[in-house]
Amino acid sequence: MNIHFKSISNIIVITVFLWQASAFHGRAQVRNVAITIHLHGVYESKISLLSLSGNKIFKSSAEVQGIKNGETTRFSVSKENLPGEFVLRFDYKEKESSTAYPSEKYIFINDQDLELWISPIYCNNIDSTWFQKGERENATFVQFSKENGRQKEKLGLLQNFLMNYDDTESQFYQQGIKEYEQRRQSYNKWLTTRTLQDKALFVSRQYCFQYMPEISWKGDETDRIKNLINHYFDGMDFKDSLLIKTSDLNKWMDSYVNLYGQLSTTAALRDSLFPEAGITAIEEARQGHPLVYGWMVDYFYRGYETNGITAGMKILEPYMNDPNCLTSKRQEIARRLQGMETLVAGSRAPNIIMKDIDGNQFELNTLETQCKYILVLFWSAGCSHCVEMVNSLYPWQQQMEVQQKIKVVSISLDETETDIKAWEQKIGGLKGWKHLHEAEGVRSKVAGDYFVLATPVMVLLDARTKEIIATPNTLNDLLTAIQ
Repeated sequence: MNIHFKSISNIIVITVFLWQASAFHGRAQVRNVAITIHLHGVYESKISLLSLSGNKIFKSSAEVQGIKNGETTRFSVSKENLPGEFVLRFDYKEKESSTAYPSEKYIFINDQDLELWISPIYCNNIDSTWFQKGERENATFVQFSKENGRQKEKLGLLQNFLMNYDDTESQFYQQGIKEYEQRRQSYNKWLTTRTLQDKALFVSRQYCFQYMPEISWKGDETDRIKNLINHYFDGMDFKDSLLIKTSDLNKWMDSYVNLYGQLSTTAALRDSLFPEAGITAIEEARQGHPLVYGWMVDYFYRGYETNGITAGMKILEPYMNDPNCLTSKRQEIARRLQGMETLVAGSRAPNIIMKDIDGNQFELNTLETQCKYILVLFWSAGCSHCVEMVNSLYPWQQQMEVQQKIKVVSISLDETETDIKAWEQKIGGLKGWKHLHEAEGVRSKVAGDYFVLATPVMVLLDARTKEIIATPNTLNDLLTAIQ
C-alpha cells in the first residue's frame, strides 16, 4: 500500500494537525474577493492573476484573453488564498499588429473588493494606474514605502561612513557610532509604532523585514557579521501566522543564510555553519505559530536537499517528527483528511482532465458511456496491495453483465522509472479500461482534487450525473454499492 503515515500514533498526530489547521483557518477570510480591472492605453492584453504558492513562487490562478482597450474584466479571488500577495501580469499589444509584451504589477488583497484602472505599459506609474478611492492595502503600502525610504536614508549614509572610515579609534568615529545607534533605535521605534497603527492591514506584515538589527562596530568584518547574526531575529514576531503569506519572508531568510555564507571559507566550514544556521532559526520560529515553525523547517529542508548538506538534513529529523511543526507536507495531509469528508454520496465528483495513454484528451465531465456506473480507480503498479486489488477487480469487471454496468477509469500514480515500466507492462493485460497516468503521483492536481493520500482508492460514480455513489474500500464494498 502506498501511504504516508503508518501507525495509529500517526493518525492521532494528524488529528492534532487538523485541530491546529482549523484554528488557523478560523482567522481566514469569510468570503471571496472580487478584483475589477479597467484596461486602457493598449490595443489589447491577456491578463493573468498569479498567487503566491507554497514554495514561494507566483503561479497563475486565473487568466482571461483578449481584453481590449476600454474594456473591463473581473477576477474572483478565493477566500482560501486571502489575505495575500498577488501579481497581475499583462501580455499586451500596443497595436493590433504588435507582438505581445509582458508587464507585471504586484498587489496586496485582503478583505476588500478592488477596482483598478490600469495601463499595462505604465502599470507601476501612479499617473497611469490607480485603485478606487478608499482602497486600503496597496495605498497604505505605497505611503509606508515612501516614508520608510526617507527614514532610512540618513541611516544608510551613516552606516556607509562607519563601514569605510579608516580611523576607527578617533573621537569623530566614536561620535558617528553614537549618532548611528540613536538613529537606529529611533527608526525601529517608528517602525513598531507604524506596525501597530496598521495592524488591521495585511501589508503591516511587510514592515518587520525593514527592522535594523544591532551592529557591533568593534572588531573586524567577521565580528560584525557574527553580531548581525546574533541580533537578526530581534524585530521578528514569529507568533504571527500571516508571515508565511509574504514573499519577503523567503528573501529575508535568504539574507540570513547569506551571512553564514560569508563566514564559510571552506566546504567543511559550510557543512558545519549551515546546519547551525538552521538550528538557530528553527528554534526561534519554534516559539511562535506552528505554521511559521513548519515553514521554517520547510525552508531549510529545501536548502539542505538542494545543496546536498547531509548534516543539515539530520538536524531536521526531530523537527519533522514534532506534532507542533506544521510543515507543508503535514498541512497537505490535514487538508486531504478534511477533504475526504466532502467526497460523500450525492456530491459532484471533481472533474478530471488529462491525456490518456494514446495522447488523447480525456475529460470526466464529458465522458459518455452506456454503462450505469463509472469507477475511478487510483492505483500504482509499485504497490502490492493495489496489484492484488486489480488482479481481483479486472476478471470480475470483465464478466459480461458487470462490464455492461461499470466503465473503469484507472489512474496510475506511479512516479519512479521502475514502477512506470511495471505499470506499462501491467496494463497490457487490462484491456477495456481507460488508462491514465499522472507523473507527479500523490502530489498531482488530480490526486489533490480527490484527496488521495494512499493507493488504492476507488470512487464509484453515476455515469450520467457524475455524482458520487460510494467510495468502496474493497471489492465486496463495490459489489454492495452496485446492488
